[in-house]
Amino acid sequence: MPRFFIDYVPEETAVLTGADGKHIAKSLRMHPGENLILCDSIGTDYHCEIDHIDGESVTVRILNFCRSVSEPSVRATLYQAFPKADKMDTVVQKAVELGVSRIVPMMTARCISRPDAKAARKKGERWQKIAEEAAKQSGRGVIPQVAAPMEFQDAVLDAAQEGVLLFFYEGGGESIVSLVQPQDRSVSLFIGPEGGFAEEEVTFAKAHGAQVATLGPRILRTETAPIAALAAIMLASGNM
Repeated sequence: MPRFFIDYVPEETAVLTGADGKHIAKSLRMHPGENLILCDSIGTDYHCEIDHIDGESVTVRILNFCRSVSEPSVRATLYQAFPKADKMDTVVQKAVELGVSRIVPMMTARCISRPDAKAARKKGERWQKIAEEAAKQSGRGVIPQVAAPMEFQDAVLDAAQEGVLLFFYEGGGESIVSLVQPQDRSVSLFIGPEGGFAEEEVTFAKAHGAQVATLGPRILRTETAPIAALAAIMLASGNM
């Protein structure tokens, strides 16, 4: 069933205009009497029936509402070092599909890609749009936030305020199933760039409570590692 995000809590009816109204009326060619889902972006799904369509303005009637069943019990924040080219597009899309709550692009010592403030802002806008489209496609109850870029040390300090902090490092570590439990409500995961984390970064992360984790004996690409890690975290926390 088509899903659309709104930034308010609807009452008995709601009106969709702009890109969403155009998509419903022109692309999907929906008609009065057909059903769709509105989500208020904070985890509530509203099951609706189209009442009438006037050009690209679509009025729907709220039939019922419920908490979204697609949101995981664990809040996962991905701290991803800037990868080369357009790899981050794939990371954002797949991370959202797998249930990530927040994505933080991160600048580390060995990042090859180093966008300036203007370029980073432009990239961030594109990544947020990708996150929204992935949330719609995968039936999410929220649109995960793509945060402003952080320097590595700031990212570690940010994550240290949350729950479990997992630092994925090719130098070995503990398995995810031994570090993440079903009762955990917050997990932060750090993924390095193409060249991996520098030794001083590993030391800094450990000093601030990070637990070094492994994804097995194989070296995964920077765009593969977060996908594998998130899937394992969702499984270990009982969300898959």
